[in-house]
Amino acid sequence: MSLNFDTELSTPVHEHTQRLSYADTDPAGILYYATWFPRMEALQTEWLLLNGFRQDTLLERFGWWTVSRATHCDYLQAARLFEEITIELRVGEIGNCSVRFDFQMWRRSDQTLVATASNWLVTVSPDQKAIRLPEVFRTFLESGAAQ
Repeated sequence: MSLNFDTELSTPVHEHTQRLSYADTDPAGILYYATWFPRMEALQTEWLLLNGFRQDTLLERFGWWTVSRATHCDYLQAARLFEEITIELRVGEIGNCSVRFDFQMWRRSDQTLVATASNWLVTVSPDQKAIRLPEVFRTFLESGAAQ
């Protein structure tokens, strides 16, 4: 069974605003396409950390951890050097062994959606085999998705 939440209507579970720096852009001052992925991962990791799911202790504490299975990003508008961008995180689809996190990247100056993205996490056992989402993690994800 999988639960799919309408991330267009849901409230972000976490967000962060950051000004783009020179290191984020190509020589023309436009955001380099791969820049979104570390930002997404950082926001997702921070949200999990703030809610008791610290990535580096999951195996020790719970006997499982998560791995990224797939990522996807749609680039809708150019983001440029020194623009402030807000990245929003939402819980998307919750499957048997996985969860999809959805991201929206907004330019603050004009509230333009510049990119959307997703990251699929899978819960795995110590020997790297996919396992059902542990109940404590599923309950947490479902409460975040319902926001």
